[in-house]
Amino acid sequence: MTTHIGSPHEWPRLRVDDWTDTRETLHMWTQIVGKIRLSQSPLVNHWWQVTLYVSPRGLTTGAIPHRSGSFDLELDVVAHHLRIRSSAGEERLVGLFSRPVSDFYAATMRALDELGIDVVIDVRPNEVDPAVPFPLDDQHATYDPVAAHLFWQQLVHADRVLGDFRSHFVGKVSPVHLFWGAMDLACTRFSGREAPEHPGGAPNCGDWVMVEGYSRELSSAGFWPGGGEEGAFYAYAYPEPDGFADYPVAPDAAYYSVENGQFLLPYEAVADSEDPDHTVAQFLHSTYAAAAVLGGWDRAVLEDDPARWPQHRAGGHRRERSRA
Repeated sequence: MTTHIGSPHEWPRLRVDDWTDTRETLHMWTQIVGKIRLSQSPLVNHWWQVTLYVSPRGLTTGAIPHRSGSFDLELDVVAHHLRIRSSAGEERLVGLFSRPVSDFYAATMRALDELGIDVVIDVRPNEVDPAVPFPLDDQHATYDPVAAHLFWQQLVHADRVLGDFRSHFVGKVSPVHLFWGAMDLACTRFSGREAPEHPGGAPNCGDWVMVEGYSRELSSAGFWPGGGEEGAFYAYAYPEPDGFADYPVAPDAAYYSVENGQFLLPYEAVADSEDPDHTVAQFLHSTYAAAAVLGGWDRAVLEDDPARWPQHRAGGHRRERSRA
C-alpha cells in the first residue's frame, strides 16, 4: 500500500487502488449505520437527517431520537470499533476488523437489541450495483485499519476546509456531512429558488429520493474517494447553468469532467501543493462563483464575511488589551 504519514499539518496520502476492498466494506458499514439513523429520524429537507459527520475519532451519526431518549453510533477508526451509546447510560462495541458485511450487520443489530433500541432498516444498499442485502453480503469482508484511519484523516482535513467555506454563506446551506449513498463528504449552498424535477437514475435508489435531494437550485462541493489516484474534490450545480463547464476556475489542476458532469480537483494535486488548504479553498470559491454568476444568484443577500464581528470575538478582545 502506498501511504504517507507526515506531520499533523500534512495531508495524508492514500491511493484509491490500494484500499479498494477496504473502501467497499467500509462503504457498506456506513450504509448500515446511516440507515439506522434514517429509520428513526423525521425527514429534513434534502435528506439532511440521514447523514454522518466527521468526528475526532471517525464518523458519527450525532444524537438519534428514540422513544423518550436518544442514542448515537460512531465508527471509531482510532480504536477500530463501532460505538453505540444510549441516553440511558449504556454502551455496546462492535469490532471493526476483516469480517463480512453480513456479520457486521448481525452484530450491530444484536447490540441495538441489547440496548433496548428497536430498529428495522431496509437491508438493500443504495447507489451501488449490484446491491447485495446486508444479511447476505459475504463478499465485502476486508478491513485494513491503516487505510481506514488514513481515509478518516483525509476527511478531517476536507471537513475543516469545507467548514470554513460554509461560513462565508448566510443563505440556506447544508452542514458539512457525509452522504453514505456514494460515501462523499459534501456541503451544499442554495440560491433560494426552486429547481426542475430531478430525473433520478442513481442505481438501486428511487427517483423520488433524488427529487427530494435536488428540489431547490444548488451549488454543491465536497470530497470523495474517487475521481483521482487518491480521490478528488468535486463541485457541481443543479440545474447546471449555460457556460458552467467553460467557466475559469482555480487552481490550474482543476478541470471539468464531462463524464462526471462536475469540476474535479485531484486530491494528489492538493496534497502536493505548498498550501493545501488554500488550494482547496480556491477550488471551492471559484466553482461556486461559476454557479452563482452564471445562474444569477443574489450574492449580495446570500454571502457575507465570517469575520464581520472581530471586535466581539474573544481573540479580538485579547488583541485590543495587548495594544493598550
